[in-house]
Amino acid sequence: MVFGLFTNRKRERLRTEPPPRHWRKILEASLPLFNRLTADDQTELLGHIKVFIDEKHFEGCAGLELNDEIRITIAAQACLLLMHRDTDYYPNLTSILVYPSGYTAHESRYIGGGLWEEGPEERLGHTAHNLRALVIAWDAAQHGARNPADGENVVLHEFAHQLDFENRSADGTPDLETRAEYESWSRVMTREFERLRQSIPYDYDAVLDIYGAQNPTEFFAVATEAFFERPRALKSRHPELYDALSGFFRQDPVTFSAEAES
Repeated sequence: MVFGLFTNRKRERLRTEPPPRHWRKILEASLPLFNRLTADDQTELLGHIKVFIDEKHFEGCAGLELNDEIRITIAAQACLLLMHRDTDYYPNLTSILVYPSGYTAHESRYIGGGLWEEGPEERLGHTAHNLRALVIAWDAAQHGARNPADGENVVLHEFAHQLDFENRSADGTPDLETRAEYESWSRVMTREFERLRQSIPYDYDAVLDIYGAQNPTEFFAVATEAFFERPRALKSRHPELYDALSGFFRQDPVTFSAEAES
């Protein structure tokens, strides 16, 4: 209890102290979405970034030398998912490992029918339940920041997984407050997940990446990308899914989206 009180006081102090002046300049240049936020939301986001950078360990991999641009650009996208609600700042996450570009991982993958396949897999990011680390390719993180309406954002995707883990499982459901919220979430997400799976023969969904049809965990991550990057299209074509995500994130990205109006 004392430790929690100390942590909360430190976080509140960090959020209220002015950030270094060059942080705002980095965000204005590297994250166009920042310029579309209200002044109050910009202030809130900067406060969350300060706490995030204070609490998480960044490590450069494969020769990448870390700097403030890398830390702040990644932290800003991660903290966009935390705004307007109480947050414990990804409590299951300790370290962010940043590679200069995509990397190859060797792993065993279940392919169905009781069969497993071993081999290399090209990745732009990765995290897992109980791993306490998250891996990001810096060039992919830059692309996601600089292209806020293309529906692809590896930082949002991987940190959505971290939100998923907060209910102590990897099931596509973040930590909700009431039983009614869990029931409503389950109804909407199950229906939308099956809808995406049914589109597999056509390998096409107008808004959601077909990658989300793998399992509910990936579906939540893909839906989060679409919610923040293509909110107008998602709201138009998947209104119940949009409402469920808006209720959880307590945001309406249509108000600050760079997505072209249809």
